[in-house]
Amino acid sequence: MKIVGLIAEYNPFHNGHLYHIEEAKRITGADAVIVVMSGDYVQRGTPAVMPKRIRAEMVLRCGAGAVFELPVCYATGSAEYFALGAVSLLDRLGVVDSICFGSECADLEAMEQAADVLLTEPEGYQTLLRRYLKEGNSFPSAREEALAEYTGSGKTARILKDPNNILGVEYLKALKKLGSSMTPYTILRRGAGYHDRELAGEFSSASAIRSLLAHSVSSLRTEQSGGAFDNTPFSSILDDLENQVPPSCLALLKDCHRVHYPIYQNDFSLLLKYKLLNKEQKSLLRYMDVSEELANRICARLNDFFNFKQFSQLLKTREMTRTRIDRALLHIMLGIKKRNVQEYMEGGYHFYSRLLGFRKNESRILSGISKKSSLPLLSRLSEDNVLSETGRKMLYHDLLASNLYTSVVTDKYRTAFQNEYKQALIKI
Repeated sequence: MKIVGLIAEYNPFHNGHLYHIEEAKRITGADAVIVVMSGDYVQRGTPAVMPKRIRAEMVLRCGAGAVFELPVCYATGSAEYFALGAVSLLDRLGVVDSICFGSECADLEAMEQAADVLLTEPEGYQTLLRRYLKEGNSFPSAREEALAEYTGSGKTARILKDPNNILGVEYLKALKKLGSSMTPYTILRRGAGYHDRELAGEFSSASAIRSLLAHSVSSLRTEQSGGAFDNTPFSSILDDLENQVPPSCLALLKDCHRVHYPIYQNDFSLLLKYKLLNKEQKSLLRYMDVSEELANRICARLNDFFNFKQFSQLLKTREMTRTRIDRALLHIMLGIKKRNVQEYMEGGYHFYSRLLGFRKNESRILSGISKKSSLPLLSRLSEDNVLSETGRKMLYHDLLASNLYTSVVTDKYRTAFQNEYKQALIKI
């Protein structure tokens, strides 16, 4: 049985993701698809717009054989940590032959060249990077300039301008670093750009769909849509989404609306403020993505805190991207510390594989993983007694993060709370 692995957030699932699944199977000749998916928080440093189990059910209904949750410390990390966490999990499952990711360039050779330089960081490249950083460039900009000058190839450096290309390069770096036997493939991203906030044909971005869902008629809305969708009734939004998401996903969007979603960054404002009020400048430095400069700015501007999104924007500087600040604040709120992540990475990145759901007609995937994986397969949390102390620590942080998210959902929509131990495995 030939299996291709996909890494995704599905925030939310749309036609472009369905195309990715189908094309990945076609170009790799795979019989089945395994997905490693972010849980309730995503890589750009925000909560997912809807709970992980809704998103996992969407992808299972659209062809994936099994969905595994990416631990929260990697799901909310920088592109490097996100990619290394996801690729290493696919690799440790023991049954995945290839990985396939979308990109804006679909040029695997150029991406491989960029990955080689960024992984080995030759002295000449490091010198150029330091120079561009001293000139006041943000790290992404300095890296792009240094790569262009070092390789003498503007084409290779331009790859780093686009978000899916950046992640693709990090996936390739991770494969090389791990010495993985999984074969990489990339496909051209179809339709709208990653950041486009308006619907475009049948392949709109997840950003545009999230913007559409943030309609202003909801009295519970905590997010401005930022697009052209204000004063739009939900029935009209569903009509617009008919051409954007598969029918099975549309049904879930309809059934779960204002029961389990939408969820936004500002829904976590009080949680974040509570955590910040309990921290001093030195203690903030323990958390992932928090630099001394950022810790100082947080403490100096805390009296100006109004909500999560506003405070993040307030902290932004030319040298520090908004996404970096979002991730740092999220890590403080969730308690994700540098020493914990370092411990996980030194211990082999993963200590279990947590199954969110699977298709019953492809249960042989799980049989293969049970035989070949070096990780305990957690389909029920009651099985956590097989974990090491470090593994239990990682799982504790995953469960805490999910329970906080569920608490926000249930408080916002006045529904019954179910902690992670009560949540059922999805079977399609």
